[in-house]
Amino acid sequence: MEALIHNLAIGFGVAMTLQNLFYCFIGVLLGTLIGVLPGIGPLATIAMLLPITFTLPPTASLIMLAGIYYGAQYGGSTTAILVNIPGESSSAVTVLDGYQMARNGQAGPALGIAAIGSVLAGSFATLVIAVAAPPLGEVALKFGPAEYFSLMVLGLIGAVVLAHGSVIKAIAMIILGLLFGLIGTDVNSGVARFTLGVPELSDGVGFIGIAMGIFGYCEIIINLEKGDAREVFTAKMDSLLPTWDDLVYSAPAIARGTLIGSALGILPGGGALLASFAAYAVEKKFNLNPPPGRKKFGEGNIRGVAAPESGNNAGAQTSFIPMLTLGIPSNVIMALMIGAMMIQGIAPGPQVMTERPQMFWGLIASMWIGNVMLVILNLPMIGLWVALLKVPYRILYPMILIFCTIGVYSINNNAFDSILAGAFGLFGYVCVKTESEPAPMLLGFILGPLMEENLRRAMLLSRGDPIVLFTRPISGVMLGLSILLLASMALPALRKKREEAFVEED
Repeated sequence: MEALIHNLAIGFGVAMTLQNLFYCFIGVLLGTLIGVLPGIGPLATIAMLLPITFTLPPTASLIMLAGIYYGAQYGGSTTAILVNIPGESSSAVTVLDGYQMARNGQAGPALGIAAIGSVLAGSFATLVIAVAAPPLGEVALKFGPAEYFSLMVLGLIGAVVLAHGSVIKAIAMIILGLLFGLIGTDVNSGVARFTLGVPELSDGVGFIGIAMGIFGYCEIIINLEKGDAREVFTAKMDSLLPTWDDLVYSAPAIARGTLIGSALGILPGGGALLASFAAYAVEKKFNLNPPPGRKKFGEGNIRGVAAPESGNNAGAQTSFIPMLTLGIPSNVIMALMIGAMMIQGIAPGPQVMTERPQMFWGLIASMWIGNVMLVILNLPMIGLWVALLKVPYRILYPMILIFCTIGVYSINNNAFDSILAGAFGLFGYVCVKTESEPAPMLLGFILGPLMEENLRRAMLLSRGDPIVLFTRPISGVMLGLSILLLASMALPALRKKREEAFVEED
């Protein structure tokens, strides 16, 4: 306990500097803004802003990017409740009851309970990070190349199991990402691999180009297919504070959603999206027969807003745990964060905690500050967000497109990067149309070079004997879990449950 208090004191000392407070504020403000605006998710925004963070100190850049992520979870609830459009994918379940509450003249209490649940869940999940990170970091320090390779395999398999749609397509996307990660000059031999004679590919495919193309340009193309008509329900929104009865009734839902989100956020492929769906499903089971005076789920039950909003914010926070302690992204947002760390010259993994304690604990402390900022910032600004919801997308998308292109070009001042991003934008569009989720591909792309490096090291240490991956206890257990996960997907009952988990209930 003393060590935890000491570490948090270091963290708050770093996070409370004027510079870091400013970037935390910018992060949660941008996160809320892009969460509110349908069609611009945190993936696209973080991808667009990565080039800007190159010029910032590492701690400030990570604080800002983290603020964008958990700020977007909050902002997404505003559009879900007022417009029936989830501003962020993890808010897709919130529309079921939140929008009905708005139609019934309860938009204020719905927005208020979403804010309260988000802050409480985010604060608790940040405490989980502070408590769980040091012991996990100590365990990770005992990992060798074989263990790291097996852990990455387990992470990718977990991403397959928890991805949307077909398992075969998810595996294919991961393999494609691994292949893209192999393009470039081999570190050991100095031989160019899979460059097709293109000199610009000798250093590999640019991470920013892939991220910006798939999650920036592709989002623009998809949203241009949709209409602009939006009906914003703000009638009778006199107060944003729920009544005392609403708070008491919602408290169990907030607690359950927080616990579910905190647990699922740590899983590979988990995070806010899975947490919000699971929290809503569990809450619906607990409330098959609501008390008198309370509407059924899907008709405007306030617990249907409290549970998924608590779950997605808790899941967003705890998804930082494997990224910070093991250097393994639990979802595609964390893959972008790892990319940001690597660009700053920071090797992700357990050594970050010991070599850069100010950055590590400063980031954790900033999450508490950011959650408080979200409430202070957002509830008084609901009027502004409502006004922004009425801006037609045809006005927004040219500005987003220009910002994306300038961001990609500014990294290396190379037009080839912009062309590459455009090509990946078209590729992402094809993936969406064929229902092949592109997120696993980015996870494979990030982890591919790390997997190759650790596999080659393990083979060198064992003199080419692959059995070492199974004979080392930790490595063997993780590979065994990977095999079990894949085998479980062949069982019809589990495959059906997986498919139902991501289907919105009527």
